[in-house]
Amino acid sequence: MFTGIITTQGKFKGYLQQRSIIMIESESIIAELLIGESLAVDGVCLSLADKKKNIGYFHLSQETKTKTTLGHLPTGWSLNLEPPLRLESFLSGHLVTGHVDGTGKIIHFAHRSPGQRIRVKYNPALRPFLIPKGSIALNGVSLTIAQLTPSYFECELIPLTLTTTNLGQLKVGHEVNLECDII
Repeated sequence: MFTGIITTQGKFKGYLQQRSIIMIESESIIAELLIGESLAVDGVCLSLADKKKNIGYFHLSQETKTKTTLGHLPTGWSLNLEPPLRLESFLSGHLVTGHVDGTGKIIHFAHRSPGQRIRVKYNPALRPFLIPKGSIALNGVSLTIAQLTPSYFECELIPLTLTTTNLGQLKVGHEVNLECDII
């Protein structure tokens, strides 16, 4: 379980073995993880298979490659990283499992002082699981649905979110990982 509050970002370094292993560089978080421990990577729960210095190696299942954005990343892309929730942790976002429900496409950005409003087109099959003013995780980031229509939803992005996550790098046309609120 995770909270959707991103603690750091890492860099996508490449794939190995026909994209079945993803390599992620992080100065801090990789060193802290033990082999087999979980890490949310752009909202996807992955298990650390190996590490060398500050690069972590994680297996990607066929399901992960087809249902998330992790199977087709550009080298150097910034990734949102969050270690798993501990029982004594302060829950600041919402409960996130790391089991992505699908992807959405960014279709619009609008400046809304002090931040931005993002519009995301989603698969209509997810509609029963989306609630106006409910939570949703975009690339693992806990957000509130500000507006919901049958084909898209909108969320407000505050300046802190734009600078401490990869949501500030997104452009119209980019895909994002979506996880609906489990509560």
